[in-house]
Amino acid sequence: MSAINQIDTYLTLKEDSEGLYKEKGSKFLAFAYPVRNEAEIKDKLDQLRKKYYDARHHCYAYILGKDQSIFRANDDGEPNHSAGDPILGQIRSHQLSNVLIVVVRYFGGTKLGVGGLIHAYKTAASDAIANNEIITAVLHERVKLDFEYLNMNEVMKLIKDYELQIVEQQFDNQCQIILEVRQKLLEEITNKISDLNGVKIHNLGDS
Repeated sequence: MSAINQIDTYLTLKEDSEGLYKEKGSKFLAFAYPVRNEAEIKDKLDQLRKKYYDARHHCYAYILGKDQSIFRANDDGEPNHSAGDPILGQIRSHQLSNVLIVVVRYFGGTKLGVGGLIHAYKTAASDAIANNEIITAVLHERVKLDFEYLNMNEVMKLIKDYELQIVEQQFDNQCQIILEVRQKLLEEITNKISDLNGVKIHNLGDS
């Protein structure tokens, strides 16, 4: 993949998946999710805590953002750095972002030691990723176009030329269209639209 194509892309998981690791009676249930923000993460954690309310630990890690700038690892009562960090390490080793992995542990009565825990959480997280598909996601921005009906043909030609996705549209004497634009094309398309008389463009941010 060329450098220019990487500007607005990142690797992530295609869908939800699960993994499993067993050691000395302990069960480590791993759950991997593609996520977009911390509110989604909180929701996933709450769901798992309700469903697996009798488990001793719900350890997790996540990374958000194209540049992987937002991340967290949580040991949830396990010894420091024995659970959250190994999970985070698996996300990082696959260069993923916008991903949450939670490993739910049922204690089997035999302590595994820090080394054993690190191996268990790492392996469970790795299994959840292996049972998924890594995809390349493209960043988009949403823009709103305001224009008069007379400009319709010019606007629709531009949408067709760039194969832009229409999210919402409202046609009257004064028309409005909301589009999804690939991030790296935003400046080029903004300039093209600015050249059209009577068409205004407003950036609505990430989609």
